[in-house]
Amino acid sequence: MNSLPEIESTYRSQLQETQQRIASAKQQIYRIALLRISVFAGGVVATVYAWPLGAVVVVPVMLLFLVAFLYLVKVHNRCFYKKDYLEKKAEVNAQELQALGYDFSAFNAGEEFIDPAHSYSYDLDLFGNSSLFQSLNRTVIRRGELTLAEWMKHPLLKKEAIINRQEAVQELTANRVFRQKFRVLGLLYKGKLADEDEIRQWAQSPSRYYQKRVPKLLSVLIPVANAITLSLLLLDVIPASLFVLQVVIFALASTIYSRNITKIQSVYGAKMQILNTYSKLIELIENQSFRTANLGQLQLRFKQGNHSACLAVHKLSKLLNGLDQRNNILVAFVLNGLMFWELRQMMRIEAWKEAHASQLPDWLDALGEMDAYCSLATFAYNHPDYVYPRVAVDTFCMKATAMGHPLMRRDKCVRNDVCITAQPAFLVVTGANMAGKSTYLRTVGVNYLMACAGFPVWADEMEVYPAQLATSLRTTDSLNENESYFFAELKRLKSIIDRRVAGDEVFIILDEILKGTNSIDKQKGSLALIKQFMTLQVNGIIATHDLQLGTLADVYPGQIKNYCFEADITHNELTFSYQIREGVAQNMNACFLMKKMGIAIA
Repeated sequence: MNSLPEIESTYRSQLQETQQRIASAKQQIYRIALLRISVFAGGVVATVYAWPLGAVVVVPVMLLFLVAFLYLVKVHNRCFYKKDYLEKKAEVNAQELQALGYDFSAFNAGEEFIDPAHSYSYDLDLFGNSSLFQSLNRTVIRRGELTLAEWMKHPLLKKEAIINRQEAVQELTANRVFRQKFRVLGLLYKGKLADEDEIRQWAQSPSRYYQKRVPKLLSVLIPVANAITLSLLLLDVIPASLFVLQVVIFALASTIYSRNITKIQSVYGAKMQILNTYSKLIELIENQSFRTANLGQLQLRFKQGNHSACLAVHKLSKLLNGLDQRNNILVAFVLNGLMFWELRQMMRIEAWKEAHASQLPDWLDALGEMDAYCSLATFAYNHPDYVYPRVAVDTFCMKATAMGHPLMRRDKCVRNDVCITAQPAFLVVTGANMAGKSTYLRTVGVNYLMACAGFPVWADEMEVYPAQLATSLRTTDSLNENESYFFAELKRLKSIIDRRVAGDEVFIILDEILKGTNSIDKQKGSLALIKQFMTLQVNGIIATHDLQLGTLADVYPGQIKNYCFEADITHNELTFSYQIREGVAQNMNACFLMKKMGIAIA
């Protein structure tokens, strides 16, 4: 396993090497550009000198220089693609260096996934700026982003599924070259991630021409008619003007279909260019050798019998690129006149859709899964000190040593333990303001979620029993629904109880519940709520300022345990260790801080 300094060194050396190759590629582009100009000028000069010698010499000379020029154009385009690829590769390595320094601004934060009604994602800051999702996200296609978000919002509940995902992430973690090439190829697409949705719509739309009798008939009769007329022309049976007139008539007749084809092309044409990217990504996956179950099954989704998804998608991409030739009016006019070319090309595209459209959504889903796996593997690679938790199956367990929050800096984070091994069982965490209670709850919640989703976690070791996570840490008023903070919190707590009554295994994390009522009601309600949770065989953690809740450990010995975060006052200064301790908190700091700020306390 590489150490963090080695990982940083790898990214840095990759960046420097790629920058050197970019400079070399730019020089090559410049040289080929000069060569193209030279070939073009040479062709003109050679043609002028050969002109007096007649067509027998002029035509071969012109063809020779034309072929050379077109070859250089092709080479030039390849050089530009190579430069674009290298620039993206340099960008990717620079982004990872920034990410090692906790700067995730280069990655999408997933703000669209923020949902205050979700059972834990809003409380744990899973989405949004500086969120867990942003730190994980290296996706390059829309489906990958959605898949990663879904994995975070709906973790796994079966041991086998968790272990299979862990193994897949571990395999890709060791394959940095594959992951980086996947990301670079994906980033080369210059459109929008939302273009994928347009492709799905196109795949589900009905065909206009492929199954229609008249278009099928015309696509055969027009070329046949032109072939017959051309044969008669070559036999001197008819004049050339008649053949030209027929081609012009057919070209004008083809405009009957041009309007609809133009409409389809304008809606989907540019967006379909993403298929070039998809074909390269699928080819990369198809040519890889995977050993883990999840990645092997994912790869098989692109291979059905002798059919390759890569070749199929590449064929569609070529058909769509071919349709773009109609943008050249002269070429389109001639081709339509000769063989109703636009209609024939559209029918070929629709024939592809008839054959493969039903598979296309699954290919996109599989690509999205690989995209999400590559994101997680890059995250794991960047955090070599993270571990993959053991998964318990018999009874509830949430046990970890030296657990830290993945968004806190390595050099500043105070790591703590957690141990819940009975059912039902609760940890009651008391402590002063700013002592670390809320951070601890979020640390437990985030690591538990990551463990159940099959991600690596920040701990020396960890063992979990997969259950549905539910939190109440940051309930908000709902102005739209005209409900108070207190009522919103009650709804959240009621939903947790309902899930347990329905038979779901639930792990709950609560922070200072019933804040929206007076202290007597709050204390009485909190005691009653925890007793109900114990009756329902629920496991969880609650942080509170109410020291009275510490007495529950006497009522439920061995099942409810007291822990605290203390505020220490030394030489009239307030200090925090942020280290969890056993017992009920002894020191509170509100009055001390008020006095320090000059607020009179009676």
